[in-house]
Formats: sequence, structure tokens, C-alpha cells
Amino acid sequence: MGQGITSREIMLKAISCQRPERIPCCLMSFRIMRNRCRDWYEVAERELAMGLDAMLFIPPAERDERPDHPDLRGLPVRFHPDVKTREWKEKSTTESYPVLHKQYETPGGTLYTIVQQTDDWTHGDHIPFVDDYQIARSLKGLVGKAQDLDALRFLLIPPRTGDIEAFRQRSRQALAFTSKNGILSCGGWGVGADMAGWLCGLEKMVYLAVDEPDFLIALLELIATWNRQRMAIILEAGVDLYVRRGWYESCQFWSPSLYRRFILPHLKQDVEMAHQAGSKFGYIMTTATTPLLDLFVESGIDVLIGVDPAPTAQNNLALMREKLRGRVCLWGGVNAALTIELGTSEEVCAGTESAIRKLGPDGFILSPVDNITEDTPSTWSNIQMMIDTWRQCSRGT
Repeated sequence: MGQGITSREIMLKAISCQRPERIPCCLMSFRIMRNRCRDWYEVAERELAMGLDAMLFIPPAERDERPDHPDLRGLPVRFHPDVKTREWKEKSTTESYPVLHKQYETPGGTLYTIVQQTDDWTHGDHIPFVDDYQIARSLKGLVGKAQDLDALRFLLIPPRTGDIEAFRQRSRQALAFTSKNGILSCGGWGVGADMAGWLCGLEKMVYLAVDEPDFLIALLELIATWNRQRMAIILEAGVDLYVRRGWYESCQFWSPSLYRRFILPHLKQDVEMAHQAGSKFGYIMTTATTPLLDLFVESGIDVLIGVDPAPTAQNNLALMREKLRGRVCLWGGVNAALTIELGTSEEVCAGTESAIRKLGPDGFILSPVDNITEDTPSTWSNIQMMIDTWRQCSRGT
């Protein structure tokens, strides 16, 4: 690496589809490291000490700081002050598990949701507002018909003044840290159809696209307006990369034609908004991306985060590289669970070499996809093997 070149500069070159001084290696999610550290600042410091390229998500908040939206990072989600919630638990005569109910009384009407409290339910007797975990356990989604939008508007309100000021204070501290350490600053999450999936349930969301398209369009418009109100505050802070989650926007749920109709218009507006603010735009989608590659180019996104090589991910890496080279940076290349957590050292070495050969060297960031969660000696040994292989391969780029 050239003297004076920072990790941030190398990452931004890769995200801009240029060829940096070396291929960057930045872990998109590193839960086992976080479990060993006092905060996200220490995670970044330890990653740098390992020779990795680190990033800091702003604000660096913990999941327990957002019990009503654990999988939606960024600013707090608040409701209109006139909204009243009520939760209760019942034994079910038809279900195998107790049933949790939650009701939202709003000036625009009442919404309610029902979930099964399975043995692996992680929220006690509480139902979060939105959460990945409750989708599979839901017996009734919160939103299901056009009349629900009047009530939903009171749940999707702009950020409060106090939350904005708190964010600005935390972001100043975080950006001072990223500047001092020369690492990438990130913000988000942005949401679109992922939010619709949380609110309606994934099957219901897909059915709506065919059976009630006007309702789904109105719902996604409401979500998009709310999302940009949150997005504006984060972009104002000056993050290098704004990230939108699109785990539920892949071709596991949407055909290309439905994607073009329901998702692409709002995605393009989000990308334009980020670019106008001087930020790059990252889009997380880990599976079934191949039919959408041309639409990714059309959207203007800068980097596709979560390029998973596992056969079950249904990603054609060669075609991804062919269609996106010079247009969209690719971030990923190694499967976290199968290769890093369960693989042999030989498999890790081969997987890392394959990722660099197929996806690099320009416009590529190496990372396991998506999170490393199993804290075992073999996992840490495999992480080091990936790093050693990456360093060796990077010398020749």
C-alpha cells in the first residue's frame, strides 16, 4: 500500500469501480468480534489491528437500543403521540404455542398483529413493531388492506427533533473517529419492500403485487416518503456510504417485471438523493440477484453488498462480474456459514482465491457473507486463513 493511503481511500476507490492499491477486505458483519468488544469503536480498532479494512456504521447503536425495530438500524422509530399500544398473551386451543397480540390505536384507525410465541421467540411477551424474526411466526400481519394506511401514517412519522439532535451529537463523535483512523463511515438502513414484508408478511406482500397492486403501490409510496425523511438526516451528517437493505427485494420474491414496477422507481430516487448529498449508495441483497443485474445498473447503485457464492444463493458470479464490471462494485465473495464457520482451512483458502479471481481485482471488496456468528477456535482460525490468503493474492493485483 502506498504511503499515506488510508483504508477509507482504498474502499472508496473500490466502490467507485476503480483499481485501488490493493483489494480491500472489509467484513460486512462481524458479530463474534462485537461480542468480545465494549462497543463498535473497539470492533473497528481490532479489525484495523488484524490488517482488515474497517467501517463504522453511524450511529453505532446496539440492538437493545431499538427493541421495537431490532433489524432496522439508524434513527429511532417513533409513533405519533396520540398512538396507544396494548399487548396481551393468550393460550391457544388451535396453535401449538401461546399467542401474543399487539394493538395500535391511532387517530386513523386501529391496527393489530398476532404472533406465535415459539420456544425460540427472543422478545419475551413483547412484539416489536418491525422485525425479521417475527415474520415466520406471524399469524396476522399488521397491515393487510388499503384502509390500514390511514392508521399506518401515524406510525410512520418524521424523526423527532430530540432524536435528530441526539443523532447529530453521536454522528460527530463517530465521524471524528472515522476521520482519525482513516476508515469508511456508513449510514442507513434504508428500507423499501423489506418494510412492506415486515408489515404485511412476505407471502401477503407478494400476493398484493398481483391481486391488489394499487394498494401495494400506495403502501410503498408511504414507506418511501418516511424512509427519505430519515435518510435526509443521515446524509446531512456526511457519511461516505448510505446503505439500503434489500434482503426481501430479490428474485426470491419479485420477478424482474414486478421489481421494475414496485421497487426500482423508489430505489432510483434514493440513489439520486444519496449522490446529490455526496454519498455513495450501497444495496444489500445476498440471494437470487442474477435476473436483476441490468436493473441494478439502471438504478445507479454504487455497490452490491452481500455477493454470496453458495449454490443455494442462486447468484451467477461470472455473469455478475461481466454485467457489472466498471458499473457496480461487488462486496462479498466468501460464504460465512459454510466456508468460514464450517469449512476446512483448505476450503477457506480455495474460496478466498476463487472470490478474488472471479470478482476482482477492481471494483471488488472481499468479505464473508453475511455475518460471522459462531465463536469457535476453528472460526477464528479460518478468519486468519482468509486474511492470509487475501494478503498473498493481493500482492499480485
